[in-house]
Amino acid sequence: MNNGTPHTLADQEQAIWRTLAYVDLFDYPLTAVEIHRYLEGVPASLDDVCQALAHSPLLAGQLICHNGFYCLPGRETIFAIRQQRQQKAQQLWTAARRYGTLIAQLPFVRLVAVTGSLAMSNVADEADIDYFIVTENGRLWLARALVIGVVRLAARRGIVLCPNYFVAESALTLPEHTIYTAREIAQMVPLCGVPVYQQLRAQNSWVTCFLPNADGPPHGSPAASQSAPLVQKIAERLLRTSIGDWLEQWEQARKIEKLSQTQKRSGESCFTAVICKGHSQAHQQRTLSAYQTRLTMLSNHERNP
Repeated sequence: MNNGTPHTLADQEQAIWRTLAYVDLFDYPLTAVEIHRYLEGVPASLDDVCQALAHSPLLAGQLICHNGFYCLPGRETIFAIRQQRQQKAQQLWTAARRYGTLIAQLPFVRLVAVTGSLAMSNVADEADIDYFIVTENGRLWLARALVIGVVRLAARRGIVLCPNYFVAESALTLPEHTIYTAREIAQMVPLCGVPVYQQLRAQNSWVTCFLPNADGPPHGSPAASQSAPLVQKIAERLLRTSIGDWLEQWEQARKIEKLSQTQKRSGESCFTAVICKGHSQAHQQRTLSAYQTRLTMLSNHERNP
């Protein structure tokens, strides 16, 4: 394996280096435990990773350690950035849990998970709260309409919620098999719907090809709620009717048309009966491109120090 990694490193050391190169795009140093979890492409024990970080002569000069955090050389300023962003994230997590719990009580919602920068507690100024939401089959667009009501409620209180990825239970296998999507799945923090989260991970077992050590939710994730409230069950019974069918079809038709027009230039957005993915900024494409550029640049520097 090379793909831009310094030629002097063995497989495990290459994986450590590439893992740090990826998070360097987000100004995010890692602990040894985090390097192990997100180690790219190489199965290893935590002890193996710790031994390599502490004693590998191949990694000497390839990374910097400060107070238990690791980064690439010349990027020492991100140690302070991580601390600052983690403090901001603590405030956002309170709101994320509160509104995530509220969303989980809406009809037909089966999983609510925090994704994006907040999932890693790496939030900059004016950050929003990204949610990945799974719904019952045949009610995705009706559930989304109800979730948008919560988004507007939060906005009135100065909190920006961004539920930008909805899938129905029949569409849990995600199509984009990239390191970016693998990281998004491995980093997501489920707030409710543990059985559906486990099914999502099982149906996306390809993630282990990229991140073989990232089983289950991240360490320290809050306990996820599993029980459905009575009011949710009653509302679902009322909407699991011909009226509910009509509302679903009406909302689906009008929103797919509208969203397809407003986000038609994004190659990452997708709007169907079972998926509503509103990624208008092509963040995945830009991240993967920047990652490859970073690998190439650092590899060239390694050859010509």
